[in-house]
Amino acid sequence: MTDLHEPLAGKLGDRSAKVLASALDLHTVGDLLRHYPRRYGSRGELTDLAGLVEGEQATVVAEVLRGTSRPMRNRRGSIFEATVTDGRGKLSLLFFHRAAWHRDRLLPGRRGLFAGKVSVYRGRRQLAHPDYELFESEDSELERARAYAEALIPIYPAAEKAPTWRIAKCVATVLDTLDELPDPLPAEVRSRHRLIGLAEAYRRIHTPEDWDDVHAARKRLKWDEAFVLQVALARRRRTAQRQPARPRPRVPGALLDAFDARLPFTLTEGQREVGEVIAADLASEHPMHRLLQGDVGAGKTLVALRAMLQVVDSGGQAVLLAPTEVLAQQHHRSVTEMLGPLARAGQLDGAEHATRIALLTGSLGAASRREALLDAASGRAGIVIGTHALLQEQVSFADLGLVVVDEQHRFGVEQRDALRDKSAEGRPHVLVMTATPIPRTVAMTVYGDLDVVALRQLPSGRSPVATHVVPAREKPHFLTRAWERIREEVAQGRQVYVVCPRIGGDGEEPDETGRAASDGDGSPEEAARRPPLAVADVLAELEGGPLGGLRMAALHGRLAPDDKDKVMRAFAAGEIDVLVATTVVEVGVNVPNATVMVIMDADRFGVSQLHQLRGRVGRGSLPGLCLLVTEAEEGSRARERLDAVAATTDGFALSRIDLEQRHEGDVLGAAQSGRRSSLRMLTLTRDEELIGRAREEAADLVAADPELTAHPALAAALDELLGEDRAEYLEKA
Repeated sequence: MTDLHEPLAGKLGDRSAKVLASALDLHTVGDLLRHYPRRYGSRGELTDLAGLVEGEQATVVAEVLRGTSRPMRNRRGSIFEATVTDGRGKLSLLFFHRAAWHRDRLLPGRRGLFAGKVSVYRGRRQLAHPDYELFESEDSELERARAYAEALIPIYPAAEKAPTWRIAKCVATVLDTLDELPDPLPAEVRSRHRLIGLAEAYRRIHTPEDWDDVHAARKRLKWDEAFVLQVALARRRRTAQRQPARPRPRVPGALLDAFDARLPFTLTEGQREVGEVIAADLASEHPMHRLLQGDVGAGKTLVALRAMLQVVDSGGQAVLLAPTEVLAQQHHRSVTEMLGPLARAGQLDGAEHATRIALLTGSLGAASRREALLDAASGRAGIVIGTHALLQEQVSFADLGLVVVDEQHRFGVEQRDALRDKSAEGRPHVLVMTATPIPRTVAMTVYGDLDVVALRQLPSGRSPVATHVVPAREKPHFLTRAWERIREEVAQGRQVYVVCPRIGGDGEEPDETGRAASDGDGSPEEAARRPPLAVADVLAELEGGPLGGLRMAALHGRLAPDDKDKVMRAFAAGEIDVLVATTVVEVGVNVPNATVMVIMDADRFGVSQLHQLRGRVGRGSLPGLCLLVTEAEEGSRARERLDAVAATTDGFALSRIDLEQRHEGDVLGAAQSGRRSSLRMLTLTRDEELIGRAREEAADLVAADPELTAHPALAAALDELLGEDRAEYLEKA
């Protein structure tokens, strides 16, 4: 039986093994077999040369058109230049050494694989001294020649020292000795879903006879990734469900009922349904682990507050963890205002069932901090709202029953775990919220150990938001008109946000959100552009130009906390007409009188971030306007992203676009651990049905055999997938 953990040196020899290890990080037989072809070519098929990008390491299938030699200018010898074509585009191959040898091989009409780093000289694409392998066929019989021409050639993710054909030869050497393999997929699962065996899948993916082989192999290997991952998540869910937690049932006639009675509006049907689900979770003897997702403005904070009040009614405390001080202060103000006398326990005007709301952030003065810590530790504060300051060791609670994490993607696993461990009796219930809608496939994988519930219905009273792309470079008069429109809005007593990607000063420093200045597509075109616009520069330009005379202010993460709070209070009170800010206003900020959101360098932001920023306007009875200002050219990837945002306000539709553009990364947290993705074949955007079936199969198997004692090959695959650090990641997640 073949051992997939066997070092490659034992199969290929030290020299080849060292090249694969240094160039591609491939060390074992399993590493090499799981280094799947990126695509397939054929000897009779030519590659589209127009898609080559300067700076990339490329492998192309092409035909030699002509070759010329010329002497070198400054030393002896000659340069041989071959021009290859795909029938439309052309590519130059330059050889500075052994020119005559290459000239005799690269004759017009010869076809082959050519690999090297793409450069551009005087507008022409070229490969300097590329590696290549010519196709050989001496068969004179027509059918055999056609079969040779149409055979699929695997083209691998390669490196300069490890071109695709050398990888193919190494794979062929390993496949020649490939024997039976321990199969992580149970036989009954393979049979139900008509999947080939693992060894056969490796053979077909690397040496397919036709496209049917490729499809069968890909289906099987996708199942491997989906099933093993879903088993890991199913075991995680089972472990969580077996842990103890103190039940927090709803108490009739107490704080929550009093709060509901004072609401000036009726809960939406979605808010009621989601609230009932969460209320039942809180009454359970096992900890709730639920993800609450919903579009911008769907009322997630209200749902979370009602859950917190239910815990307070049962004698416990609730914590709301926010990613920034601006958002924590906003939550504290809005929760205090919504509760009114119900938030003033111990005061003369406090209601009968009142509690106290404490705010704990890193910038509090010593006296305020001592009071907040005492309120939390004594239990006087039923609700504690704060930032990362809540995670500090000296912060304690009398009876922590519920942890609510807002914009949970901004927090690391260790941070959430530190807060969860502050519960004295069992584990607290956990509710994590995201205002970025999540496609079902991501919910089944990235958040697969959580029970997901969604708010899709927007409350009545939310106004429509019109979104337009403003091409500042192509049509500068559009931008002029945008500033005129802002003056018109302000003249009617309304307010405006202008968001920039950067604060200002040297470098592209992160804001309070922890994000870098640019959140765009990372393309070479983006990198070559000017630095992102900064708050300080834009504010000065607007004050001295198109918006001169208006009341303007800046808001960003480098301001002192008191100054940030002062600016936000002034803007909320209508004392500021135009707020020039970074993405600190992305979530949670609620100013119903703000009607216009201008996003400068909008192409520097991702789809979800643009949607979040747009959600800051149209929050009252007045219609909203979002202007996406960009210098990106029409037809570019960046403009396509902006056009998609302008075309719909459906966050769930945009979330799929965002996933397709960003890709899924490592669902087990490589973004935090730095490890490469565990998903090599599976794609969350296209394999939703397969992931759903794998989730069902995994749940059934774990229910029947939670320790995997009857499935040793699956247990081994699970250990390999998780490793020590990923197992710890899931344990804390």
